[in-house]
Amino acid sequence: MKTKHFIIRWSLLGLLGLLLVQCEPLPDNIPDHEVAAQWADMTLYITKNTPANSPTFASRCLGYLGLAQYEAVVHSDPKYQSLVDQLNDLNTLPKPDTNQQYNWLLVLNHSQSTLLKSIYLQTSDENKQKIDSLEQRLSKILIKNTTAASAQRSLAFGKKLAEHLLEWSKTDGGHRGYLENFDPDYEREPFPGSWKPPLFAQSFSHNPLHHFWGENRTFAPTNTLLELPEFIPYDPAKGSPYYQEFEAVYKKERTLSQEEKEAAIWWSDDPDVTFSPGGHLYFIATALVRKNKPDLITTTKTFASVGMSVADAFIKCWKCKYHFFSERPNTFIPEFINQKWESFWPDPPFPAFPSGHAIQAAAAAKALLGTFENKTSFIDSAHVGRERDHVRGVEFKARAYSTIWSIAEETASSRFYGGIHTPQDNSVGLEQGVLIANNILNLKWKK
Repeated sequence: MKTKHFIIRWSLLGLLGLLLVQCEPLPDNIPDHEVAAQWADMTLYITKNTPANSPTFASRCLGYLGLAQYEAVVHSDPKYQSLVDQLNDLNTLPKPDTNQQYNWLLVLNHSQSTLLKSIYLQTSDENKQKIDSLEQRLSKILIKNTTAASAQRSLAFGKKLAEHLLEWSKTDGGHRGYLENFDPDYEREPFPGSWKPPLFAQSFSHNPLHHFWGENRTFAPTNTLLELPEFIPYDPAKGSPYYQEFEAVYKKERTLSQEEKEAAIWWSDDPDVTFSPGGHLYFIATALVRKNKPDLITTTKTFASVGMSVADAFIKCWKCKYHFFSERPNTFIPEFINQKWESFWPDPPFPAFPSGHAIQAAAAAKALLGTFENKTSFIDSAHVGRERDHVRGVEFKARAYSTIWSIAEETASSRFYGGIHTPQDNSVGLEQGVLIANNILNLKWKK
């Protein structure tokens, strides 16, 4: 119970207006991991409260901001090394003067502030002021016992690092992707089993989201090279493997338990009202960091591996989605099983296979397993405080987990419960997510 209260307390710090950051005095000292966690809080706040922020674009931002945390402090630990020359097209980054002293937390503090305001260029002036406020308040603590020269040197290095990462990000194919969310001119020749825009979508637009995202640059070169997964061939005949996939969705929707409804709503993570699916996993990373209190390099490596895994997962997922261009249950079931059927949760505006929720959750969970033991109990309070979903009769109550991998499984299952993904969408998504995260974890983080 104490753990639950602790996590909720710090979650509210970042996700309910950051009132505590702005209005309450910070302590005289602050743990290293908490500095990183508070920047994760702020990242999630901006993600949630920035307009036109899609799950795809949000995942990209998490990748760069997580990596920036790691690169800001990597030179503080002689056992670790920069990811320069290991990530796609990242051939150089600023290096510190080995003859000078730095306050690495100040480097992290200033680089996160600089990059967050730049990568979320479209966020409001009010939000940018919140970012500045957090940086200033943390600086008042971090600057203690630091000479003026060291502080200035650290701030300059943090700014230079953020600027370099920003310029690198502009060449990945997703820069300012929020300006191209829905393309009304995108067309595909229909074919049996092809995706059709939903009659009732999760977003205001029914046009496909970011059809080009699968061609974006991944962080890990090995994730660019991953082959396309296998897909069950189209066959609407009753009893065929393809038919059985949708029949399973139809049968499940008719027998949903209250617990399954709660899972479907909890993991929906609609970008209009939440910090997106990828942000939800970044939130869980933050909760685990606060519970386990790892050292600074381990903390920042955690945020970097989770962020980049989620970002690469969305790229690979979108490559598959627009290659297979597969239909959702709301198309197949009314045509071949029951014409009056509707899914428990509305469709998102993009093709089905594989499940984006499944692939990114598996990627994040696998990345988290690079830091924490699987049997790690924790409370997910991401949506505590949200208004009850009166249409579906569901409350937003904190959810408890005894293992890290269970969040990937439940995230995937939630889309099956929602009636918007088949078992195949989910199982392949989980498999692909693990492959993606493994490629991130297999980077040479240590010398």
